[in-house]
Amino acid sequence: MRQGVRRRAIIAAGLAWPARAESYPSRPIRLIVPFPPGGGVDLTARLLAEPLQRELGETIVIENRGGAGGVIGVDAMSRAPADGYTLSLTGAGTTTAGPHLRALPYDAMGLAHVTRLVRMPFILAVRNSLPARTLAEFMALGRRGEIRWASGGIGTSQHLAGELFKQMSGLAMVHIPYRGTGPALNDLAAGIVDAYFGDPATLTLVRGGQARAMAVTSPERWPLLPETPAAAEAVPGYEAENWYGLAAPPGTPQAVLDTLSAAIRKVLADPATAAKFDAAGLHPAPLPIAEYRAFLARDTETWGRVVKAGNIRVDGD
Repeated sequence: MRQGVRRRAIIAAGLAWPARAESYPSRPIRLIVPFPPGGGVDLTARLLAEPLQRELGETIVIENRGGAGGVIGVDAMSRAPADGYTLSLTGAGTTTAGPHLRALPYDAMGLAHVTRLVRMPFILAVRNSLPARTLAEFMALGRRGEIRWASGGIGTSQHLAGELFKQMSGLAMVHIPYRGTGPALNDLAAGIVDAYFGDPATLTLVRGGQARAMAVTSPERWPLLPETPAAAEAVPGYEAENWYGLAAPPGTPQAVLDTLSAAIRKVLADPATAAKFDAAGLHPAPLPIAEYRAFLARDTETWGRVVKAGNIRVDGD
């Protein structure tokens, strides 16, 4: 009888083993950052990786794979096995605005979108010598065509945020595109351009006294710059927040996506983790999968209108 009990135990253990082996995650996860090290996307990934791997119980390996405004890294993710072990950060340029600007090698909305991670306003920063101390005075200069504003390049999120502001305000601002945010910030600090719609990295210039924050692009004032008005105070209804999200290859099992989404929302709800993100100017803003996809659809529609109205084209397309 004891032999029969042992045999049944062995069979039960054998049947249970595949279930344990297939549980997710059971091995390290590769997280592609589709930009070089440094900057908001890379920082988001690194702030997320440590608490998320504690929550999931597996190592998260960050791989920076930049190029083509993030498209190369996201494309690499999209071609990986759909098992949840290769993920990528995404943003407007690679998912919602990108399809209106260039032919993408992947179906942006066909990716397995997991959740939004963070959102943050752009900072409308101006050179220190600009003869405008208030948002009203800035608007007056813009109406006379006396504002030369910079972005990190045609079709970048900074460009689109500035273009939306120009379209909604009716200002005659002149766009000066640069090849990257670094050169644009350098020329703003040097007083060569008048203004710049920048990500939270612009805080370094503002806090260092090399530029002034004229407005933020969130619908309300930003806690990190409480004295700086929202652009919507001068242009009602204007809103242009930047955001980063997480995606997996098309066809990734729903159970895997649900596990990731729930784990990330739990991690970003932790006060200590949220404080680290907020200190970097990255506000945690995760969404359940269905709500996130609805957000992506709205964002796609918004930037489609801006790109069409501004007749924006990326070089080579």
